[in-house]
Amino acid sequence: MLKLTDDDFNRLVDYMKKNYGINLEKKRVLIEGRLSNMVTARGFKSFKEFIDFAFADRTGNETMQLVNKLTTNHTFFLREPEHFEFLKTTILPYLEQQNAKTRTIDIWCAASSTGQEPYTLVMTIEDYFGARASQWNYSLLATDLDTDVLKTAQNGIYTEELLKDVPQAWLSKYFKKLDDKSYQVIDSLRRKITFRQFNLMDKIPVGKTYDLISCRNVMIYFEQETKNALIDRFYDVTKEGGYLYIGHAESAGKNTRYTYVKPAVYRKLSDKPKQPSIRPLFTSSR
Repeated sequence: MLKLTDDDFNRLVDYMKKNYGINLEKKRVLIEGRLSNMVTARGFKSFKEFIDFAFADRTGNETMQLVNKLTTNHTFFLREPEHFEFLKTTILPYLEQQNAKTRTIDIWCAASSTGQEPYTLVMTIEDYFGARASQWNYSLLATDLDTDVLKTAQNGIYTEELLKDVPQAWLSKYFKKLDDKSYQVIDSLRRKITFRQFNLMDKIPVGKTYDLISCRNVMIYFEQETKNALIDRFYDVTKEGGYLYIGHAESAGKNTRYTYVKPAVYRKLSDKPKQPSIRPLFTSSR
């Protein structure tokens, strides 16, 4: 396996941090493991040779392939199930009343990976409304940085092993069996989701606002300043009374404009009381 020189490693770390907010300073082994075979298979004799080639490619295709290799996409159906239970017991009843006139619900899954999370969200909504689901115009935007996983998500095809956490009732109702080893999400649910490539470091279009934004288990790779800026951008496109989901290992920070609801759940409430400013008792003379 090829080994990264310090210079190669620093170039990759700087590139990922600057362009995507992802901090790989402690992921040297991961970088070597994920890139080594690809670099060798493509005929490059060193990481430097490949990195020079990728960074010189003006089409962006090579750097996108590099990013796809380096981003982590661990996910599964009903991951952190408390979020989906809270959606069903608290958020959807609120939205059913709040949006009774328009009968619309807008959700953004900001780190969709291979699709298990956005499909779980849609199935939870269908499960909640039941026969009334056809009376509601709900849509879900699912974005990810990695273009390869988005293709998998769009197809909505999963093996039995990947579906082991899906309730049998959902498997029968929301999937069609393709063969002995794989299932596909039914067309009517797949049409509810729009999959798009998006870099969370980019400016978020403010033309649309969301009842729920879910960005789970991504910000653990971001530095605090990057996290704060992203959460601030999320707030600007969250509807009044809307919610933000983050991963249970993450925090929105002390200065967020969101109101804390419970672990990994926040809400946009504009009448949130301001925190009193605390002045130090003593001022340093230095």
